[in-house]
Amino acid sequence: MKKLLLIGVLVIVIIVGALVFGVSKLGPLIKTTINTYGPKLTKTELSLGDVSISILSGKAELKDFFLGNPQGFTSSEAMKVGSIFIDIDEKSLTKDTIVIHTIEVIAPAITYEKTRGADNFKTIMNNISSASKQAASKKDASSKEPSSGSGKKMIIEDFVLKQGTVTLATTLTGGKSISARLPDITMKNIGGTGASPQQVAEEIFKAVYKEIRSSSVTDSLNQGLKEFGKSLGTVGEDAKNQAGGVKETFKGLFGK
Repeated sequence: MKKLLLIGVLVIVIIVGALVFGVSKLGPLIKTTINTYGPKLTKTELSLGDVSISILSGKAELKDFFLGNPQGFTSSEAMKVGSIFIDIDEKSLTKDTIVIHTIEVIAPAITYEKTRGADNFKTIMNNISSASKQAASKKDASSKEPSSGSGKKMIIEDFVLKQGTVTLATTLTGGKSISARLPDITMKNIGGTGASPQQVAEEIFKAVYKEIRSSSVTDSLNQGLKEFGKSLGTVGEDAKNQAGGVKETFKGLFGK
């Protein structure tokens, strides 16, 4: 379990794409761009609360990032992030390729929900991939030049996501929260020599999803589920029977 946040986390780099449209009044512009363009990419609710930016330094703090869930999932959100820090090479804003020195995502709260053979983050990731392909097709149809050679591109030199948590969304635990620590993610030179914002968001989101599905996360969540199942067996025979059914259902969540 993007831009791409990340995204995602990824998803997150859409924020950077807003910077190509102007140098003055960047804060409101970034917020407006994210809140209007972001949902078209993820096909979910997506919003940004506030932006603090220094035009002279090219550094920005994005506050209260919210990524909702796709249709068909019951939890209210897929990810919340209190602060995202971005350090941009301001001299690159007027060039064809925007260079972002650093994107740092601090303490993302991720909600992972799996249902009917699908999960919320894979669904969002597929939505981002689909939007990226559609954008490329439109560019090809409207220009004689290949889509890879048109439009603004970007490079992210360093991407860091740290102090994240993954909380399992399931009705089986009766409201009890089962969470795991998300391993820190460090990525370098995203976009290579230059890629579209959609491609960069997709790359970040895939990395976040990979860590969400990593053994360190799923093993921790499974352990929490097993402990909950055992606790049901301490209050009588009916509860023991219920615990057995819960344990079998838990096995289906991660295949372990």
